[in-house]
Amino acid sequence: MLQTTNTILMIRPVNFRMNEQTAINNYFQENIDLKQTEINLKAQNEFDAFVEKLRAVGIHVIVENDDALLDTPDSIFPNNWVSFHSNGDVAKYPMFAENRRKERRDEVFVRLEEEGFKIEHIVDYTSAELEGVFLEGTGSMALDRVNRKAYCALSPRADEALFIEFCEDFEFSPVIFTANQTVNDQRLAIYHTNVMMCLAENFAVICLDTIDDKKERKNVVKHLKQDGKEIVSITEAQMHQFAGNMLQLRGQNNQLYLVMSAAAHKSLTPHQIKIIEKYCPILSSSLDTIETCGGGSARCMMAEVFLPKA
Repeated sequence: MLQTTNTILMIRPVNFRMNEQTAINNYFQENIDLKQTEINLKAQNEFDAFVEKLRAVGIHVIVENDDALLDTPDSIFPNNWVSFHSNGDVAKYPMFAENRRKERRDEVFVRLEEEGFKIEHIVDYTSAELEGVFLEGTGSMALDRVNRKAYCALSPRADEALFIEFCEDFEFSPVIFTANQTVNDQRLAIYHTNVMMCLAENFAVICLDTIDDKKERKNVVKHLKQDGKEIVSITEAQMHQFAGNMLQLRGQNNQLYLVMSAAAHKSLTPHQIKIIEKYCPILSSSLDTIETCGGGSARCMMAEVFLPKA
């Protein structure tokens, strides 16, 4: 069982913009005073440059184009609707925003099979949407695949009962907590776990300041330390630069990289960089438009593929 893969699925956007339906509880989103077509073009350029950088170090990137007819402004973040597992299982997740539900396209599965991957079962949680219950994939959960633990910050997009059901189905032990950020002097739930924490093979980047409950914070730290992970603690200000939204991947010759945005990289202190680089080099790319309008960053754009080869 590996924590990291060398294969990811990415969706190239065609209608990228600020999604008004997700802005309700994604406090990272902001408006940009640009024409819709300009925003989409900038996002496409950032996407293409990012893919190029990943491929240059030997990371296998499967790029599927978004469908223009669907009008899915957030399709660039596929890790929220699907996850691919090493036993051949695929999970499909219930999404908070109605216009994001159209991102779930079966042609993506056909494409992976064409790429030589084997899909055994599709575990479909999407009917939970009918009850107004959501769990947005590896946005809502940070998975420790080796130690079989799943970390989840509860929010309107991460339901506790559904998260526990996922853990039972996929044999993970749940680590549950609440993570908050300050919005207009109020402490409000962070919409996705993956903006405040990243699990790598030997370390974890995490904004512990967001876990207001001391007991919960202690519990999270205990689990990370138990599994031998060095903790790289980031501040809330760094989290707002997407320093929690990172993903460790394998490139050529099994070389590990910690992938993040240029903004996240720039926000890190020399001490934090030193700890990370003890384990692997950092690979960063500018994703400014995507981060500002989409309220998501590098990690959200990559759906890891752990499926077995056919």
